[in-house]
Amino acid sequence: MRKITKLPILALILLLLTVMMLSLGSTEVSLAALLRGNADAVVETIFWEIRLPRVLLAIIVGAGVSVAGAAIQGLFRNPLADPALIGVSSGAALFAAGFMVLNLDTSALGLLGVSGSAFIGGLLTSWLVLEIGQRSGTISSMLLAGIALNAIAIAGVGLFSYLSSDLELRSVTFWALGSFNGADWPSVVIALIIPVAIVFLARESRNLNAITLGDKDAFYLGIDVTRLRQRIIVLTAIIVGVGVALTGIVAFVGLVVPHLIRLTSSSNHAVVIPGSAILGAILVLIADGVGRTIISPAELPIGILTALLGGPFFIYLIIHQKGKLGI
Repeated sequence: MRKITKLPILALILLLLTVMMLSLGSTEVSLAALLRGNADAVVETIFWEIRLPRVLLAIIVGAGVSVAGAAIQGLFRNPLADPALIGVSSGAALFAAGFMVLNLDTSALGLLGVSGSAFIGGLLTSWLVLEIGQRSGTISSMLLAGIALNAIAIAGVGLFSYLSSDLELRSVTFWALGSFNGADWPSVVIALIIPVAIVFLARESRNLNAITLGDKDAFYLGIDVTRLRQRIIVLTAIIVGVGVALTGIVAFVGLVVPHLIRLTSSSNHAVVIPGSAILGAILVLIADGVGRTIISPAELPIGILTALLGGPFFIYLIIHQKGKLGI
């Protein structure tokens, strides 16, 4: 019980951080003045049209990527697994890069846009991983299929980068590194798909707890392992596909955050999933706040910050906490 009570504390931290990030930026926003109704018109526009949707999108995407990481680690019984392992992120990046470099906005596919292309790429890659894994029937083959497709997609992104012009290369690179700079209300509305998928993943907590014991034990407990894999992969693909489509790739969050929850709270997925959602939102909010202020008025891609923070920390976990991580 003592471990579960940490979740309200994290929720309180997230609330306070949200208020702070709404005020933080190159233009100072006084929330008190907004509440009184005597704020400057420009400040009101910045708050309602730029700052608020950006903060909300960071919260939603950060929560989604972290929960997807927790679910994938539980499904594959692999502490080093994350959504990128099944090729969702790289597949989305491949299709987005192809859309930009091949100038498909002038073709019949132009209605998709970069975001739509990225979402389709993420779903297609996940479907291929799931299809290959089902044919062999083992979790390890699905894992290997994800690694292989991930490598192919990364090579494809490299090829498109090589073929691109200087302007296209800058767009591909900045998008692949992740940014909330283009956040707006339509993006937030689309991103609401993510919380719905998180709820469905949270309902799989008991099944994820069981499958960590092994496929046979889970089967004896009455769980259809094949159907469970399908549900987890599809929900993860939706979360990561939508997130990458809207903001680009946010690295390391889905890998590190679930471990932080397991090490400080519990390995029960009923705690890990909501805890990962809250802590993931906190870390992405902090990274976004640092990224848009550290070299203001320019902006540092959020993927650089999350990798710089997450990489060394994960090395620390591997060296000093390998017993608890199970590696």
